[in-house]
Amino acid sequence: MATITQTGAPQFPTIAGAIPPTDRETMDAAIQTLNAQKDAWVALDVTKRIAIVDQIIHDVAAVADRWVAACLQAKGIAPDAPAAGEEWSNGPYSVMKELRQFRQSLADIRATGRPRIPGPITTRPDGQVVARVFPQNTYDKIIFTGVTADIWMQPGVTKENLPETQAVVYHDKQHSGKVSLVLGAGNVSSIGPLDALYKLLVDDEVVILKTNPVNAYLGPLWEEGLRALIEPGYLRIVHGGAAEGAYLCNHPDIADVHITGSDKTFDAIVFGTGPEGAARKAANTPLLTKPITGELGNVSPVIVVPGPWSASDIAYQAEHLVTMLTNNAGFNCNATRVILTHAGWSQRQQLLDGMRKVFAGVPTRSAYYPGARDRYQSFAAAHPEAEQFGASTNDTLPWMLIPGVAPEQTDDITFTTEAFCGIFAETPLDAASVPDYIAKAVTFANEQLWGTLNVTLLVHPASLKDPAVARAVEQAIADLRYGTVAVNYWAATGYAVGITTWGAFPGHALNDIQSGTGVVHNTLMFSRPQKSVLRAPFRAFPVPVWFVTHGAAARNAFRKLTMLEAAPSPLKVPSIIMTALLG
Repeated sequence: MATITQTGAPQFPTIAGAIPPTDRETMDAAIQTLNAQKDAWVALDVTKRIAIVDQIIHDVAAVADRWVAACLQAKGIAPDAPAAGEEWSNGPYSVMKELRQFRQSLADIRATGRPRIPGPITTRPDGQVVARVFPQNTYDKIIFTGVTADIWMQPGVTKENLPETQAVVYHDKQHSGKVSLVLGAGNVSSIGPLDALYKLLVDDEVVILKTNPVNAYLGPLWEEGLRALIEPGYLRIVHGGAAEGAYLCNHPDIADVHITGSDKTFDAIVFGTGPEGAARKAANTPLLTKPITGELGNVSPVIVVPGPWSASDIAYQAEHLVTMLTNNAGFNCNATRVILTHAGWSQRQQLLDGMRKVFAGVPTRSAYYPGARDRYQSFAAAHPEAEQFGASTNDTLPWMLIPGVAPEQTDDITFTTEAFCGIFAETPLDAASVPDYIAKAVTFANEQLWGTLNVTLLVHPASLKDPAVARAVEQAIADLRYGTVAVNYWAATGYAVGITTWGAFPGHALNDIQSGTGVVHNTLMFSRPQKSVLRAPFRAFPVPVWFVTHGAAARNAFRKLTMLEAAPSPLKVPSIIMTALLG
């Protein structure tokens, strides 16, 4: 039975993985090997690191089809199902894209000492420095047409000292090596490898990666894909659950820890469990004194800005919103959980009806993540008026939409608790004008919704022609305390583009960690980022292949995109475009 809490991410129930837990003797031997090689990794020059990345690119490409097939089997997805594309985009494609970016950054470091920032560096009126990081190359401009991304730096960073905040570990190689523990996530198959690569290439630490029991079946494939790091002793992969994780966290030769998962797991690691752990958390007296970073989930909002939406706009954004929930069956930390709307917007009900229409055509999915049914029932019990789409079976759960949740119900489960299954809510906010609504939506997202990982705004270009609305949107982007803010593009794409940062908005206390601390991805290696801001057209053309309604095109397109990153060539682009257009 899962424990449902009224604040934060779930406490996931314990399960047995497909691979038996690694015994302590083997874990000790792995750490011993890493400890022996940690200084060799620090001393390894950039040219040799590039060679390792090149080998990993080759090896990941070689296992990519088997990697995706394993995920499809585990999640009960037919190989020819539209959802099969998600396992390419969430797995080998994301890894391959970041490998290609890391290779470019290493080449830049070899040439000039730091990664090249592909776009302009500007300073906002308040002094905050902003670096345009995406698109990085011509392929990005073609594949992500009209999409841009900026990284906003923390206060105190200036245009003059910005270069000093990049690739810091490469500036001075006098530091000693360290062994880092990465505790992998079970929902998205790229998370564990990418977190390990970040620790190795950005933090300059060798890594022991413990798989999550949910997707431990990928361990042997990751070992094949990452053998260029494993064979010289820079990476080890082990398996197990909470007991193995606790042993590793407290191992004397582990210097620091990174986790992707639940804030409940983070608290158990840092403060311990039971009444004693709760007391230590209240007093902020941690048991674990090692540095720890983590990405720990979110009640992710979408702010819908009223505007003159056409019928086709409604249909497009309804598909967009439903995709934000149904991707990976809703088992995403960046899945939309609360849609904020203007109560007085005349098209609010049209948008809700559009989502209902899309939901009716989306097949239900295997509820593969532990505790999903218990969490679903808790939300259903709290909201008996919830609308459900599809049938419940032994393996699947209906999609759930909870419209009209009153914003005054500040302790409502939809605001305080990450469902981590196929559930989201809609909340209308009363406001005297559109700018007033935007300001109220920002306050609600910042103050009432749990977490600070990612937020999306949807705003029609005609709305931005009103100077007051345009100012309000820009102020919202500045004021939203989230690690990723996206305009007209699901903020989860901040995870996929790689070059942006991924993690919580900085500043959470250890005993109120919410969405976590620290960042990953960040392939330009900034040491003092605050948040990433993505912008896109209100409607992309062609319709993004990751939309839930796109069918087999997603599967075919993301496989081709993966192979484009493995071996870039302009000759591969026409086929990708045709697949996106025609399926």
